[in-house]
Amino acid sequence: MSANGVGVVPQSRIRPAVLDRFEQVLVLLLYSVLTYRVFHSDNPFRYLLLASESAVVIFVLIRRPTEALSIVFGEWMLAFTATAATLLVAPVPNQLPALVPLGVTLFALGALFQISAKIALNRSFGIAPANRGIKRSGPYRYVRHPMYAGYFINNVGLLMLMLSFTNAAVYAIAWTAQVMRVLAEERLLSQDSNYRAYMKDVRWRVVPGVF
Repeated sequence: MSANGVGVVPQSRIRPAVLDRFEQVLVLLLYSVLTYRVFHSDNPFRYLLLASESAVVIFVLIRRPTEALSIVFGEWMLAFTATAATLLVAPVPNQLPALVPLGVTLFALGALFQISAKIALNRSFGIAPANRGIKRSGPYRYVRHPMYAGYFINNVGLLMLMLSFTNAAVYAIAWTAQVMRVLAEERLLSQDSNYRAYMKDVRWRVVPGVF
């Protein structure tokens, strides 16, 4: 363990900085595909989907580089699946108009929650598990991964506005990977003594009383 409490990350032939850039390129490519699908959709709420994913792209591009980056293949697969899956959601025509008010409300609440988490993170935001600094401000006072809590609320709202079996399956895959991703992140972060102290202060990861 290093002097600042961060554990040594296993060595790889690929530098973490290169992996950082690879993430950014991949996200931009997937975002381009999503943008094309949105502009060719008739769903009146399609731009909510684009706005939600645009926030991810912006913070990926401006994040702070790190050398404490997970380079375990399985953890990278989880991170990319959790991120890429939501970019594959199709803005299909709305099937249940009665769900529209609730869907829009959940979308707005989830967006506000995740944006507040991203503001607290600032340039420490990333896709793959990494230690970019321990945050305790804003919503991080209540759960250890408030951004993921915001994503979940947001995704439920979007699913109500673009309900289909395919989209439900995409979100199910994304959230299975997301839960496993949280556990992978905490395996890396818990190597930091500051984060272990934070875990004692904030008990729950995403949903208080549940996970």
